[in-house]
Amino acid sequence: MLSRSAADERGGVAAEFAVALPAVALVLAACLGAVGVGSQSVRLQDAAADAARGLGRGESTGAVAARVDGAVPGAQLESWRSGDLVCARLSVEARGAASLALLRLGAESCALDGGR
Repeated sequence: MLSRSAADERGGVAAEFAVALPAVALVLAACLGAVGVGSQSVRLQDAAADAARGLGRGESTGAVAARVDGAVPGAQLESWRSGDLVCARLSVEARGAASLALLRLGAESCALDGGR
């Protein structure tokens, strides 16, 4: 037979679990969203470096933009020349849960301009 104090606490664990579970789920979702944004940011930076190298080798902007879109769908390419460098800037809307925050990611890279 349970003592009076044990009977009073019987539903306490279930109630605490029911209160804590949504908070734990929210923290887990935020962590997974952060990992997704980090992964997308790394892909975007890699694509920016690839775009700058391609433009520096003299490839057409259209060919480079198509390669960028293959690596990071929806990314916008902006390029310019500055002295002996050709630079590329990419930007894209974050995907997944981060899209709810209207987060926009950007990356920029420059390479030697050997294609002139």
